[in-house]
Amino acid sequence: MDLKQQLRVRLAESPLWLRWQRLQPRERLSLSLLGAFLLVVLFYLLLWQPAQQRVRDAREAFERERDLYAYLQQNTELARQMSRSNPVVLAPEALQGLVTQSAQANGLTIESFDNGSDGSLQVSLPGASYPTLLRWFDEMQGNGASLAEVSISQVGDGLVDARVSFLAGG
Repeated sequence: MDLKQQLRVRLAESPLWLRWQRLQPRERLSLSLLGAFLLVVLFYLLLWQPAQQRVRDAREAFERERDLYAYLQQNTELARQMSRSNPVVLAPEALQGLVTQSAQANGLTIESFDNGSDGSLQVSLPGASYPTLLRWFDEMQGNGASLAEVSISQVGDGLVDARVSFLAGG
């Protein structure tokens, strides 16, 4: 006996199939339509809706990144002014004090400090105003601290989370 015949025999012996065969044609049609409806609902809830939500999330993330890019482009000149070298020399042991005092004076909140093995000082600044942050960078460079690395991510309209690495010595 081949596989098809075995399946037919098992199906014919199945209690569910026997019960289905005993139903009136109208009842079979109703159950078939109900089953089709449930399949459509499950498809929508398990596949279509989550896919559409991911598309919306991706579009929103793209819009945020595009807005941040436009904002950065508008402030390019301010960023260029920051990159000018300054002859002021800062002692490495004075770096943390200068960063703390200057951030406080500019209304920036420092979440954490981390001293690097290369003598750098990494600072985390949550929810900082982008223009204020750029002015602070310029002030820090004017006081002899160099920007070694900056990581910025937008968290709101004009607000960013920043991770900055400073080096002493101008």
